Amino acid sequence: MDTQNSPKSTRTVPFAEALRFWLKLGFISFGGPAGQIAIMHRELVEQKRWISEARFLHALNYCMLLPGPEAQQLATYIGWLMHRSWGGVVAGALFVLPSLFILIGLSWVYVAFGNVPWVADLLYKHSK
Repeated sequence: MDTQNSPKSTRTVPFAEALRFWLKLGFISFGGPAGQIAIMHRELVEQKRWISEARFLHALNYCMLLPGPEAQQLATYIGWLMHRSWGGVVAGALFVLPSLFILIGLSWVYVAFGNVPWVADLLYKHSK
């Protein structure tokens, strides 16, 4: 049996290295679920080789059956595969928290400086 393409195939990755990846993904994963899943596939399967293609597709198929945000569920599930409970919690949380903080920061900028012409112009132009 080819272990690299087995649905059970995952590579042992240090927890700190995985944590850095999930944090990075949280900051760059804009573009909706298709883009987020594509980023996870490129990084985890093709570049880092932390998880096999077969295992990734198995996880994706599993998450597609569940109701709710499949990219979020996929990140949580892959985190769980790699580091069990803590891996799932960290991957799931870091998938959403950075973008939440970015949105809170932009909201604060809008509330505090939304009447300043150049700030309003910057926010208005980039929201179209």
